[in-house]
Amino acid sequence: MSHGSVDHGANAAYGAHLANDENPYHPFNSQIEWEVARWAKLRGATSTAFSDLLSIDGVSERLGLSFKNANELNKIIDHELPTGRPKFKREQVVVAGESFDVYYRDIIECIKSLYGDPDFARYLTFAPERHYTDEDQTIRLFHDMHTGKWWWNTQKKLDQHRPVTMFRNKSAYPMYLTIGNIPKEIRRKPSRGGHILLAYLPTTRLEHITNKASRRRSIANLYHACMSRVLAPLQHAGLEGINMRSGDGALRRCHPLFASFVGDYPEQLLATGIKFGDCPKCDVEKDDTESNTVPLHLRNIGEVLDALAALDQGNLAFVRACAAVGIKPLIHPFWEGLPFANIFQGVTPDVLHQLYQGLVKHLLAWLEAACGATEIDARCRRLPPNHHIRLFAKGITTLSRICRFLLGIIIDIRLPNNLNAGRLLRAVRGLLDFLYLAQYPCHSTETLHSETLALLDEALNIFHDNKEIFVDLGIRNSFNLPKLHFALHYSHMIRMYGTTDSYNTEYTERLYIDLAKDAYCSTNHKNEFAQMTTWLERREKNFRHEKYIQWRLTGAAHHLHHHPQPLEMSFHRTQTMTKHPSVKAVTLDKIVNEYGATYFRESFTHYIAKATLPVNTTVTSRQLEDQAGDVYLPFQTLPVFHKVKWVSVDVRGLGDPLVTVDSVHARPGRSRPFASDSVSPRFDTAFINDGTGGPLGVKFTYVGYRIGQVHVVFSIPPKALSTLFPPTFCPPKHLAYVEWFTAFQAPDCNHSLRKVSRVVKNGERLASIIPISNIHRSAHLIPCFGANAPREWSSANVLDECQTFFVNLYLDRHSFVTLR
Repeated sequence: MSHGSVDHGANAAYGAHLANDENPYHPFNSQIEWEVARWAKLRGATSTAFSDLLSIDGVSERLGLSFKNANELNKIIDHELPTGRPKFKREQVVVAGESFDVYYRDIIECIKSLYGDPDFARYLTFAPERHYTDEDQTIRLFHDMHTGKWWWNTQKKLDQHRPVTMFRNKSAYPMYLTIGNIPKEIRRKPSRGGHILLAYLPTTRLEHITNKASRRRSIANLYHACMSRVLAPLQHAGLEGINMRSGDGALRRCHPLFASFVGDYPEQLLATGIKFGDCPKCDVEKDDTESNTVPLHLRNIGEVLDALAALDQGNLAFVRACAAVGIKPLIHPFWEGLPFANIFQGVTPDVLHQLYQGLVKHLLAWLEAACGATEIDARCRRLPPNHHIRLFAKGITTLSRICRFLLGIIIDIRLPNNLNAGRLLRAVRGLLDFLYLAQYPCHSTETLHSETLALLDEALNIFHDNKEIFVDLGIRNSFNLPKLHFALHYSHMIRMYGTTDSYNTEYTERLYIDLAKDAYCSTNHKNEFAQMTTWLERREKNFRHEKYIQWRLTGAAHHLHHHPQPLEMSFHRTQTMTKHPSVKAVTLDKIVNEYGATYFRESFTHYIAKATLPVNTTVTSRQLEDQAGDVYLPFQTLPVFHKVKWVSVDVRGLGDPLVTVDSVHARPGRSRPFASDSVSPRFDTAFINDGTGGPLGVKFTYVGYRIGQVHVVFSIPPKALSTLFPPTFCPPKHLAYVEWFTAFQAPDCNHSLRKVSRVVKNGERLASIIPISNIHRSAHLIPCFGANAPREWSSANVLDECQTFFVNLYLDRHSFVTLR
């Protein structure tokens, strides 16, 4: 990139269009007028309802509004607010003798809008990078798009360039655009505005064409004709380059290039022209898609372009040429003339549709057939609660995204014909490991056992090595599934374009609500697309004006340019407690009886006796028990907290809000007149440092950590501190009563989960009082159900009724990374 001088920023240029240095809210007269306008357009009711509100005598006057109804407000927005993003335009495309409207924006102006957004200025990347973990540069890391090989390979062909990624949702045919310069942590958050709606494509089914084959070809040609119209400006700009100004005012020469296409399988077929059942990336035969050893050869884009050029030789020659290279006869597909575009390489993995709604949905159906839906659902209803687990009272066999406990609930299940369950467990483990590894935010090429890309391929091989169990059970005859085959491409695609969280269609699902559903609801359902685009333009102008007002009021703060770094897998989080207790005063008897802290008094006096020992003093267990027996508790009630939370930390400086990422609950049940209103008691389990463990990070080795069930979290009354402890000891502000489980056993060779049991001595559970700082995160235990789940067990009592459990490592990515 050739850098120009930073002469002015995007906000200053925006303010110049307003031409009012005194009033930061201009063209609105005051802050309250701007707030009312913002509410009306972004949060308010319908235009009619807003006009009716303002028509009430005295409302506009008392608020000091210059507009009297919605139409007057719209005129201010349309004519006086500068255009933040390009306007939509309507053109007609003729296919099969019928014309269709396509609403779209100038793609170059859309790219400039994202590139010049002041919120993104300090985060933009302008060149490809190679990241390594070692000084010898032998262990390469892949995470964001600019660390992938595609950017490097294209750099060799074009000295100055800029990648563009396309998104499309098939339900209403909106097409989205983003640029790879924006970090993926921003792109994947719809609220940050890292995507822009580029076009609404026609949604016709061409029902006037009676021949089904002709209709399908016409729909495909209509799609490509519309896409070609929208993307046409990239042909010249990609080769010759254009000057673009980023949000900080710096001018650079940029080359916008089509990089990747993200969509589900039908959309991939539509974009590439591949037939159903075939792979949209490689030329593997349809009957070989079940193999994990078949060679993978990317479709030859040169041969395909030559076949498309045969259109000039007549229809028959064209159809035969396309069939020879394995594509449908597409007339000028949108990628035909785009510089350096390879649609077969650019089709990216899609975790949502390929894995969750594809392979996991298949797997759940296979397990239902093998184990029985009744037994699987019965086990799901008896799982203990957890922050990361949603309990389904009706079971899970009708759902498709249940992965966090799927392996654990089938461990002891009985298979038909008494078949050994080892292969089934290994197959499920392999597929789940692949699912979790595929979603890592950073991958490495290390040649040791921790190479994550090698682990990704190994997990898939484990499934393939054991998948014949489903054939033996009579569930499957073959595994020729395109989505299963596409998993073989994940490792290569991560090397090319970065990790899968850079291009997941799940992120655009929210955009569909904001930019299609909400837009449609704002119309009168007549000529809706014209109204939808107008509504969207006004909405975007409000967002842009809000940024400008904030800039005017806070000043132009100088920020150093953010340099993207590889994501760490250590998962930074902060433990937090509420300022005030959930219950101010709970009697000791209630703590024992309602909170289940059976040995609370004994454990608390033991904790006090141990804390008051002089430094470097060693006593026997018997002496400590005698000293604990002499402790007097100068209170009858304690303040109790019902939850311990962990919140995220914005370690990358991207302005991410703090969110709750984990929690541990410890609360009694509540009875209500109606059973549906009653709340069951909940006492969660957690990973607890026994005082000898290190940080619970990636290199977690289970040493120094135990599972404990938290029954009560409390504070010691301040007035009692001087009575219970010497002045030299400062007790923690929050303590917890926990009941212990045994040390972790070695992982099972089939399912890799570790087994734990209750610690019981002389018929009593082993319990302790610990500082809550020793609680590192929640834990989820899956009961050992046996051949059939006991019907007297429930989610509320299973931790008490069952004695042996498996530690769930699929609870979330943190648990998977640290516990596997």
